[in-house]
Amino acid sequence: MASSQFSCSITQGFNFQKDSQELVGHLVSMSIGGTALTADLELTVPTDQSASKVVGVIEDISFNGGYADPIWINANVSTANQKAVALLTHTSLSKTDVVFQFNIYQYDPVNKVFYLAFHSNSTDLNGLVLKQGGELSLAIASDADSRVGSPLNYGMQIGIMPQSSAQSLAFAVSNSDKFAKQWGVANA
Repeated sequence: MASSQFSCSITQGFNFQKDSQELVGHLVSMSIGGTALTADLELTVPTDQSASKVVGVIEDISFNGGYADPIWINANVSTANQKAVALLTHTSLSKTDVVFQFNIYQYDPVNKVFYLAFHSNSTDLNGLVLKQGGELSLAIASDADSRVGSPLNYGMQIGIMPQSSAQSLAFAVSNSDKFAKQWGVANA
């Protein structure tokens, strides 16, 4: 299976410039163990320059392409969400379910427009915080990221395994060339 990795610009995500052609990623929504992160960052949607409230700005997102492979997300979140995630990392999560949506925007140089290159298709994806070596793959920075001074924002990393259901991830390689990949396998 072909893997997919998107490295996005944090500064372009927070301060969108329509003449810059860098990748932009939005963590549209996320709930971890029943704790919903707040969509408190109002950012520009690259495809139509409208404003949208999101949970965070994605710096990196990757998926190795297999049905059971995790999705890895590095995103910057607000101070309120930093506190919420820090609390989760310092307590015992009794539930590790994750519900999330994301959008990765890429520039199509032929058609001269931004398009959705990797996204959840405005549908909640259901996963579980990845556990490796007895540790949950969930971390949050205690210091603010210095690349964007305002609003204060903090780096968060999470690995998410799919729950036992067949879900769909949407991809595109241009404004018109689109396809989907399955994430997760349904129990019989």
